[in-house]
Amino acid sequence: MSAIALKAATIRADAPYDPPNRVQLAKIQRLMQEAASHLQGGRLGPAARLAGHARAAAPRSFEVLWISGVIALKQEKFDEAAGWLGRAHALCPSHGGCALRLGFTLARLGRHADAEAALRTAVALLPDDAEAWDTLGYVLRVRGSLEESICAHRRSAELLPARALSWHNLGNALLFAGRPAEALMAQERAAQADPASVPAQHGRAIALQACHRIPEAIKAYGEALNLNEGHHPSRSQRLMALNYMDGIGRGELFAEHAAFGAAVRQNPRRSFPNAPDAGRRLRVAFLSPDLRTHSVAYFLEPLLTHLERSQFEIYLYHDHFVEDAVSERLRLRADTWRNFVGQQDSAVEEAIRGDGPDILVDLAGHTGMNRLPLLSRRLAPVQVGYLGYPNTSGIEAMDYRFVDPITDPQGDADPLHTESLVRFAPTAWAYAPPSVAPSPAPPPSHAGAPITFGSFNNFAKVTDATLLAWSKLLGAVHGSRLRIKCTGLDEATVVAQVRERLVRADIEPGRVDLVGRDPGLEEHLAQYRDIDVALDTFPYNGTTTTCEALWMGVPVVSMSGDRHAARVGASLLTAIGRTEWIARSWEHYVAIAAGLARDREGRQAAGRSLRDAMARSPLLDHRGQAGRFGLALRECWAVWCQRAAVAA
Repeated sequence: MSAIALKAATIRADAPYDPPNRVQLAKIQRLMQEAASHLQGGRLGPAARLAGHARAAAPRSFEVLWISGVIALKQEKFDEAAGWLGRAHALCPSHGGCALRLGFTLARLGRHADAEAALRTAVALLPDDAEAWDTLGYVLRVRGSLEESICAHRRSAELLPARALSWHNLGNALLFAGRPAEALMAQERAAQADPASVPAQHGRAIALQACHRIPEAIKAYGEALNLNEGHHPSRSQRLMALNYMDGIGRGELFAEHAAFGAAVRQNPRRSFPNAPDAGRRLRVAFLSPDLRTHSVAYFLEPLLTHLERSQFEIYLYHDHFVEDAVSERLRLRADTWRNFVGQQDSAVEEAIRGDGPDILVDLAGHTGMNRLPLLSRRLAPVQVGYLGYPNTSGIEAMDYRFVDPITDPQGDADPLHTESLVRFAPTAWAYAPPSVAPSPAPPPSHAGAPITFGSFNNFAKVTDATLLAWSKLLGAVHGSRLRIKCTGLDEATVVAQVRERLVRADIEPGRVDLVGRDPGLEEHLAQYRDIDVALDTFPYNGTTTTCEALWMGVPVVSMSGDRHAARVGASLLTAIGRTEWIARSWEHYVAIAAGLARDREGRQAAGRSLRDAMARSPLLDHRGQAGRFGLALRECWAVWCQRAAVAA
């Protein structure tokens, strides 16, 4: 390797040290040459043994420590590699290659602050090294410095345009920064640079999904799987995208999830040291990339706030580079907080098993940055899926899924899950209205402006059938308008694609306002004052958007279907006593929405009463919901205790 063809010099520290003599130096050099030869040939075991002999003879030789670190890195012994490379870097801080490898190794260990320092040294020493800039960009992204990350990845791609990984990582950073159209362009450059690159094809699929181009995204996930059928992230993200689609039967969707479970199946742990005592205080862990300003956190926080702490010890496992004010509030609710972002599954598994939770609650399912393949190893005696994903995980090691009787009716939904369903409450959610929410106000139509229908849902949920229903609704209510608001609608490419779909659905573009994201939650919620009736999506209903609209005094029309994702709206509306806004067909949906538009007095009365209705509902009965949630956890634990007693 040219990288280890360094001068044969022994760099010594100031402490007393007997340097090797001429004969010893010659022996060390022979050892290093042989080690390098084995390393080049992929014979890592012999290379490591020879490097060990060299270290015994010259423990302060930069060359010896450097090649020792490179070998350990190749062996994926990251702790060991960090030790040797760190010592080498201290001896020779001007060696760019060592700084780069040290930074990469520290990043693999999740030591991102230390990695950033090493990598900033590397790019200063190697300003034209594409790999150094790309690795720095990754670490900056994990640390939340998105604009710097984008600049670093872009520099890497400019230096080496044929390097697919640089374009792929640039696309990832752009996507995290909320620039999906630019992200798609970068991922397409990655795929052009290397059509056989699975990360490039996977990244392209994610970007297509973020641009709300779901059928194309599903096809792209398939292309990634054609390259590598064992690429579980593509298989998982494809399942997420399938939930958005019209025309996929729930049996077919269940089969797809079960196939994922079979593909990631491992030998799960069967025995645990946890004491099978049904009455003791339980260690309950929650795993999620969304313990931050995110819908999942909004619904989790009320439960954590009111769970009986004498009964439950709480572990929160965050898995995202963003830690914000919401994260800090959640951290205060936890006995233990960990952030696993950027860490390998093996390190995460070691940490969780070390904590020894009795119950592990996964809040991600098949949403992005999930750890489902790891959960298939069974990290706790009881594993539960809840909140973040509207379908089964497909994983046999997931024991339960917490739902409600409306989203998942008894007998109807059970055969479509690999988990046992626990209908723990009248509605499965506990909603915490944001403290910054402004007061409801009459929309402009009350002063004579046209009726405005609105959807603030992720546009990926807006199917062609949904657009057709909206077209008929606009036709039924003379002069009415439609406001669509979501992430991505401040990018010209995405706007053009959305407008093209509107035209195909026979919706006049001039009657539609497309609005991108707002700088803050208060501004976002204030925009509900501009609509008269909120329109839910189908077959993937909204959750947070429905609660937000209702809290802002806006009626919501939702169509109920044959699966969890299509029954969330029905659950929320039933909880607040507004079942008359639940449709059973598209014709019924249009009729309900048109009726609300025409009934100004009824609409006003409904708007004035919605906050009180929510306050009286299970949605805002946080103490009661937390009690029901805690009782369900205990019942699941009791089942495990009974089984453990029988097995003993």
